[in-house]
Amino acid sequence: MKFIVSSSVLLKNLQLISGVINPSNTLPILDDFLFELDNKTLTITASDLETTMSVSVPLDMAEDPGQVTIPAKLLLDTLKTFADVPITMTIDKTTMGIEISAGDGKFKLTGHKSDEFPQKPTIDDATTIKVNSEILKSAFLKTLFATGNDELRPVMSGVFCELSPDDLTFVATDAHKLVRYKRGDAKADTVSSFILPKKPLNQLKNVLPDDAEVVINYDQTNAFFEYENVNLICRLIDGKYPNYDAVIPKDNPNKLTIERSPFINAIRRVALYANQSTNQVRLKISGKELTLSAEDIDYANEAKERLTCSYEGEDMEIGFNSKFLLDMLNNIDAQNIKIEMSAPNRAGILLPVDPDNEHEDILMLVMPVMLNQ
Repeated sequence: MKFIVSSSVLLKNLQLISGVINPSNTLPILDDFLFELDNKTLTITASDLETTMSVSVPLDMAEDPGQVTIPAKLLLDTLKTFADVPITMTIDKTTMGIEISAGDGKFKLTGHKSDEFPQKPTIDDATTIKVNSEILKSAFLKTLFATGNDELRPVMSGVFCELSPDDLTFVATDAHKLVRYKRGDAKADTVSSFILPKKPLNQLKNVLPDDAEVVINYDQTNAFFEYENVNLICRLIDGKYPNYDAVIPKDNPNKLTIERSPFINAIRRVALYANQSTNQVRLKISGKELTLSAEDIDYANEAKERLTCSYEGEDMEIGFNSKFLLDMLNNIDAQNIKIEMSAPNRAGILLPVDPDNEHEDILMLVMPVMLNQ
């Protein structure tokens, strides 16, 4: 088994899929990349059992097809040290010895037999949908931060996808915050839904190209993403997603409109003085004035800052976790934002005012923190 490939092309493709590999694996074979040589195409695969990602790499020369697994870290670290040079990889199929030749350098390492590497899942009776990569990137970016980490509620650790002939909806919640992200410029032929796990979405969010068509095939168990020379298969999260629509308050008479950027900066400053366990920031709204305040009684720290705003409704005071607020505000693309509220003990709704993208419909919900009087 032998092939010649550009070191930078190989490195770029390995880095695309290397995020799938866990830092600590129960199976040693999962620390390896699977190399499959067939005619003039090299397919490289990484897996953690739940997620499998493959990339096909063009070669300058190939002979004697075969399969081998190669230790990922050592190979990546070696390739990072090369300039863009052609490298020759020769694999002895009997001993699994691997020799890498680059210029005057020769590097030898030992691979493993490919039969221990997990088989790629197959998708039966799949449903197919095509989505632009920009839409997926945006959807994952704006929802992943709101997913939960509770092992007892695995359904909330992923992103819920609802497909319909009208739009695509992506939802994430951890019971303290919730994001509902809809796209009217992406549609499916039939109504269906599934829950995608966090790890493969983080991986896709980082590696999806700009403006490419992504083909998604899915069944009851797996979802299969395919674009350009890359494909990713992940196991869906099994279970019923909570009825997120029921927790979104519909009647919110108190509406605060404020410029996003100064609001973010003020929260950042005031939050430095908040209690480190609650991160509570108090919003006191009266007329056209919003007062942000925070205090940490244990250290006698306190901060207060006034901002001008537009407000309709009764004067009110409400407390929020500043980290949750900042997460949400940083993921809204609009100059001004609106916060709709009904009472200090009910969830607040964050919405963009005149969003940058007309096809986007984004709603964020944050639960209040009980105020200490």
